[in-house]
Order: sequence, then C-alpha cells, then structure tokens
Amino acid sequence: MRTDNFDFDLPTERIAQEPAVPRDSSRLLEVFPDRLRDRMVLDLPTLLQPGDLLVLNDTRVIPTRLRGKRGDAKIEVTLHKLTNENEWYAYARPGRRLRVGDTIDFADGFSARLLEKRDGGEVLLKMISATGNLMDALLAHGEMPLPPYIERAGGNRPADGQNYQTIYARNAGAVAAPTAGLHFTDDLFAALNARGIGRTYVTLHVGAGTFLPIKSETIEDHRMHAEYGVLSVETAARINQTRAQGGRVVAVGSTSLRLIETAAQDNGEILPFESETDVFITPGYNFKTVDLFLTNFHLPKSTLFVLVSAFSGTERMKSAYAHAIEKAYWFYSYGDCCLLHPDEAT
Repeated sequence: MRTDNFDFDLPTERIAQEPAVPRDSSRLLEVFPDRLRDRMVLDLPTLLQPGDLLVLNDTRVIPTRLRGKRGDAKIEVTLHKLTNENEWYAYARPGRRLRVGDTIDFADGFSARLLEKRDGGEVLLKMISATGNLMDALLAHGEMPLPPYIERAGGNRPADGQNYQTIYARNAGAVAAPTAGLHFTDDLFAALNARGIGRTYVTLHVGAGTFLPIKSETIEDHRMHAEYGVLSVETAARINQTRAQGGRVVAVGSTSLRLIETAAQDNGEILPFESETDVFITPGYNFKTVDLFLTNFHLPKSTLFVLVSAFSGTERMKSAYAHAIEKAYWFYSYGDCCLLHPDEAT
C-alpha cells in the first residue's frame, strides 16, 4: 500500500502553537461511518454511554531536551530512548562535527559522552551526573521535549512544563505526551463519573518516533519504533469485565489503543502485558477489543494517520480531515480532537 495514499494538504496556520484554556474547551469532531458531527470535548459525557470504559495512558513526560556545549560549540540534545543504565539514544543538533568520545557539558556536574553516531543525526550518549541521579539532573536542567512543529523562539516557556503533561501523568518515562489525554480536566472526569462512564489506565512510554513521517514508498516497508508498555492485571480485568457486561472500550489516544490491541487475544480477551510493542496497525487490521477511539489530528503520511485510517476508513478520514481544515479545527499536539467510530467494513 503506497504511503502517498495517506497524504493530505494541511495549511501550516492550522497547527496549534498553544493549548486550549481550559483544556476541555477544545473542539471535538465525531466521525461516524456515514456522517460527521461538530462537538466540544465538554460534550464527551453525552457522546458516551453508561457502562463505557475510558482507557488512558498515564505515562509522564520527562524533560529530555538539553542545551549544552562541546567546547565553544552549542549543542542541543533531545534524549528519546533509554537503552541501558544512563545510556540514551538521542538526537543532537548540530551533530555533523560530533565525534565518538566527545563530551557535551550541560551544567556543572552534568554532561554526556558520545558513544556512537548513527544515521539521521541520532547518537548514543552516556549520561553523567555528579550526584548519580540522572532524573534530578534532567528536572533541574532539561526542557519539555515539545514536538518540532511547536515553535518557541528562545526555547520553551515555563507553562509548557505543565501544559504538555496530562493531569493524571504518574509513571515517568515518555519523551512525548499522549496528547489525546491533554483535553481532560477534573471537571470533565467528574461529569464522566456522574454519567456512569468508568476509566482505567495503561502505561506506554511514548517515544520521539511517534512524530516521524513514513519515508518508505510503501507502508509495508516502514519499520515501526518500539515503545515500552505495561497493562496490569487490574486493567485487564476491568476491560474484560466491561466487555462482558456490554460496555464499550474507548481508547484515549493512539498509545492506549496500540497497547490494548497488543495485549488482546483473537477473541478480544485482554491479558496482562509488560514489554515493548512495535505493532503497526494498518488498513485491513481486525480490531479485537477497542470500540471507540479518541485521538488528536495527525500528520500527513504518519503512522498515526495510517492508524486512524485503519480504524475508520482511509477515505472517511481524509474527508473528516478536509472538514476539520475547512471548519478551522486545530491540529497536532496542542490541537483539537476527534471521536472515531469504527469503519463498518472492519
């Protein structure tokens, strides 16, 4: 299947640079197999049914963007995957003149040694903190790793540290936010509770690869990035119970959906899971457990747009995105969202 099938034109002015305030004031496009409906995130309790179950990703974004120096040269580093104790794959800019063995200094007592250079500006770094606690060093000197399409002249703003984090984030390890979850507030959760809509949590540590476009001519040749996830015994039981009682499983975000489907058996039963997943969901995939899908608007030719096309149909999603552009919805991480019903053909 050609990657060009998942391309579309998006005006750059539709890319959200700021989050909605309050979070639940974002717009929501409900996508049915035969129609579209313009709503608001605040309407979500009325769009779901008592007995439905939201599954949210409680990963916590860590401040992995670092500004340092190699000698007099300024280097920006974004850590994106922990491979061993204090060893991280990272992107370095500019990385062309970096050499194996070089040291990048971020602050007194906090530096990195370059162990390996890879393609596309990727490097392997040994992180060195004088205190021995890398997380403390990142919290003290790192910035939130906002995606490249959110432009911040002069670096991040202090508010991004809170805005680019869900209100329920608790398990540190992500280098990108599960952005569908950014729309939830305590008030919205209270309204969902009052409606009889439950929620449970999984953990999938989102990697920087979530932003990468598919570069191969066909989606079959794309190599999916692996991400570490945990779906607990308690969450598995909650999902299975919901399905047994006739409730619907609502995945909040692509990371939740991918982890649920990774842990699902052919009959839809969920088993506990703790490992990496590199599942790449493409059109023709048989969804085993997820009934509804809440997600933001995604990049052209991305694995995420392929995923929503698999769930609701490629032409249906192209039509929905064209409608969203015409109606001035905001796109990407700080943007609006859509509630997807499955394609009747799946």
